Amino acid sequence: MLKRSDGHRLFYAGQVNLLFGDPESGKTWICFACAVEALKAARKVLIIDLDHNGAPATVHRLIALGAPIDRLRDPQAFRYCEPDDRSELRQIVGDSTHWRPAVAIVDSIGELLPLHGANSNSSDEFTVVHSTVLKPLAKSGAAVLAVDHLAKSPDSRAQGPGGTAAKRRAIGGVSVRVKARKPFTPGHGGEALLIVNKDRHGGVRAHCPVGDREPVAGTFKLLAFNDGVLEWAFTAPADGERNDDENAPSEDVAALAELDPPPDSVEDARQRLGWRKQRAANALRTWREEKTERNADQ
Repeated sequence: MLKRSDGHRLFYAGQVNLLFGDPESGKTWICFACAVEALKAARKVLIIDLDHNGAPATVHRLIALGAPIDRLRDPQAFRYCEPDDRSELRQIVGDSTHWRPAVAIVDSIGELLPLHGANSNSSDEFTVVHSTVLKPLAKSGAAVLAVDHLAKSPDSRAQGPGGTAAKRRAIGGVSVRVKARKPFTPGHGGEALLIVNKDRHGGVRAHCPVGDREPVAGTFKLLAFNDGVLEWAFTAPADGERNDDENAPSEDVAALAELDPPPDSVEDARQRLGWRKQRAANALRTWREEKTERNADQ
């Protein structure tokens, strides 16, 4: 699901996929683009709105993106749900196993867990919620698109979404880091870089530039026009495009290169330079790559 400009797709059907990033980075817009793509292809879409964006606002956005109005009016093609409690949500999930949507959007994990009285830092409690809600939707054949937020601390943000590491382990499809290049604001559109955080099956990573631990999957652009119409595009990364977050600035590489003896690990570099772990990891990785390239040229 979500076709890229080169024909490859981002999300896996029949799997739980995750999008995470900061507020206004475009996560929900990406989900809605996927929903519109499915509706135009005469496929079914389910939206579980736990963030309480509201039906009018949601439908307005889908129409602006080009969703066929007749499909939005057809309960056999499109269903919007805003459950107030876990029993209502479980009924929705149960119905969906028979209705079998092609796309199921769950917005967001940050509201899903409290609805079940679960702690976002508890792996056991997350696993229960995953097995109760997300996994059954995926088993029905849907490409489940779960929306989540980034962790707060710098080192934790580098790893992925906030809360328990079980979130990342439980992803059966692709986990996508969404990084805003231009904030998504009403009437102005926006632009986001999509980065592969985890790809269990490797089908997405296989069509991304090599060299990064988290490679670039592409760029999502939303264009806004005066008449309220929105157009979106998901473009493939350029050949050799790199994830800037993993490539250290030259001054960091130079500082690391001056260490004598050279650092033998990220922890060694971190302690000697007094940096955060991710900064040290990026510098050491870039320094080693540049050293390998120099040796190859000799």
